[in-house]
Amino acid sequence: MDWSRPVDLYCERTDPSFWAEPVNAVTNASFLIAAAIAFIQWQRKGERDWPVLLLVVITAVIGVGSFIFHTVATRGAALFDTIPIAVFIYGYLFFALRRYLGLSLMMAAALLIAFLAATYAEAAIVPRGALNGSHAYLPALGATFVIGFLTLQRRAGPLIIAAGVTIALSLTFRSIDMAVCESFPLGTHFLWHSLNGLGLYLLLRAALLDKAAAPVTKAG
Repeated sequence: MDWSRPVDLYCERTDPSFWAEPVNAVTNASFLIAAAIAFIQWQRKGERDWPVLLLVVITAVIGVGSFIFHTVATRGAALFDTIPIAVFIYGYLFFALRRYLGLSLMMAAALLIAFLAATYAEAAIVPRGALNGSHAYLPALGATFVIGFLTLQRRAGPLIIAAGVTIALSLTFRSIDMAVCESFPLGTHFLWHSLNGLGLYLLLRAALLDKAAAPVTKAG
């Protein structure tokens, strides 16, 4: 595979130059802002909750990686965009299974593996270009709502549901980006960045506010 090959996936980009997607590039600041606010709140909390700090750092890395992709715009640069997002998705799911649901390490790992399998199955079944590629995020969106409803009585629950709604809206804008090019040359991908930054902040806020659930134990 030619990793240096230019890619043109979004409405705003009209040539392979570095600054051909200025709005898509700049709106990655939403992830950095989300990470900065969450980090300040993490510090004020006083507890050294290292898993939450790691999620905050990954959020910042998402912003940097996506900026690189929307400026360099090559196949290789795409890895800077997709890998941090995948790390956050799987990392947060594992965190949620342990922190909010109180599952054992083995049970959480088994569910994470099942989720990975379901994600790869979805990618193999659904055509690659469906929903402008946004279909790949649907398993993560579904998991967000499941975790949100399972924790609705906890402090995290409403925030996770709100994050799910926000991310669902952002996915809508990601999906229609190329479809609106003719009538709106700027496209709508920048709204995916802006709303996603808010969605990830809500997930980080949930993690900061909610204490660990009691471990699940077998009856008897």
